[in-house]
Amino acid sequence: MVFGLLCLSYINALLFLTIASPVELRPASQFNAKSERTWLWGWAWGTESTVSVVDRSPVVSFPSRPAAFGAEISDPLLGYVIPLSSFTVPCPANNSSVLLPENHGCPKLCLSGTGQPTETWIALVQRGKCEFVKKVREAQRLGARAIVVGGENPEISGFPDTLVNMYSPEDSSDIKIAATYIKYSDYVQLYDLIEHSNTTHSGLHTLSLLITAEYSAWEWYSPIITFIIILLLPSALTFVTLLIHRIRAARAAQRDRAPEDVVHNLPWRVWTGHGWEKHEGGEDANAYPDARSAEAHLEEGITSKPSPPSEVPAQATEEEDASTSLQAIPTTNQPWFETQVECAICLSEFVKGDKVRVLPCHHIFHLHEVDEWLIQRKKLCPVCKADVTQPNPQPPTPHSTEAQTGQTPSSPLQRTTSPPTERTPLLSHDSGERQ
Repeated sequence: MVFGLLCLSYINALLFLTIASPVELRPASQFNAKSERTWLWGWAWGTESTVSVVDRSPVVSFPSRPAAFGAEISDPLLGYVIPLSSFTVPCPANNSSVLLPENHGCPKLCLSGTGQPTETWIALVQRGKCEFVKKVREAQRLGARAIVVGGENPEISGFPDTLVNMYSPEDSSDIKIAATYIKYSDYVQLYDLIEHSNTTHSGLHTLSLLITAEYSAWEWYSPIITFIIILLLPSALTFVTLLIHRIRAARAAQRDRAPEDVVHNLPWRVWTGHGWEKHEGGEDANAYPDARSAEAHLEEGITSKPSPPSEVPAQATEEEDASTSLQAIPTTNQPWFETQVECAICLSEFVKGDKVRVLPCHHIFHLHEVDEWLIQRKKLCPVCKADVTQPNPQPPTPHSTEAQTGQTPSSPLQRTTSPPTERTPLLSHDSGERQ
């Protein structure tokens, strides 16, 4: 695909260099035949023109397409339009009778009757019987300033009724007049207007026809714009592909994050120095002042005021008693997650006043650190990779087991005098008796 794009860019670069050179506009009498550049221009860009009947109100206009050979339609061409069949007939090839008059304009034509246009006139012929370049060359021989070629009947020829590009398969350097092509339906309408026209020229029915080019303003800009579009097309496709990829990646990352309301509804704790102060999910943690900052402000206020010397030893004695009592608190009955002493994210020990978040897996972390992790990164626990949006089932506690055992006094487990240890046999003596 990349090789194809490079080849396409190279071809268009050559095409641009070929057709972008300026052409001097000269009168029709000084026009030389168009080169291969003009044929390639007309075939590639499909320039358009207009054929208008100016002596009708309103003006009747037909879209047309200039030929790829002959003179360029740079300035409007005005003249009397006359079908060649009005004053010519095909010349007989031998002594046989003359064929019925047709308006194909194929050579060689002979004059018929006395009427012959003398002023500026435009030939009107129909497609078929011979090549386009031969029709134009014959009209030039008869003295026409330009020629309008109409399409063939689609029901007879099988060709669609659309505009076509007229080109010459042979050398057309001898052609000095302009040529343009109109559709068959427009040709029939124009021919009918001429037949019912009250205007005559040299005894021939005619109309005033104006041929104008519609591409003059864009003739030099169209290839440049096309060349730029072709050069930017791969970059635009790459940008669109990357944009789609980033959108899909952002959506996937959003699915991997935990919703903010779910995270804020998780329970959290505050270490007071003597134990954990519990708070239910949904409470705003920012509404509670940081105990460390409050204690710091309090200490600053205390140190700013002189205290009696007798109070300092008493305060120190109370702190020592509190620390001694804290160390004496047994931790065997506390849940295992409340015995964690450090945060696995920042690797810092919990100190007095720290706010921690308790995840469904019972791991605890500093509140603001784990909230940022869950909301902006992953919805998984940083330690065990458990999904915080799906709470884990609560395992039965020893207290609940004892309570259930107490409700069935007839159970033989009541006779167990000591809890099982590593040395307790799997099959007790009582179980052997039951067997």
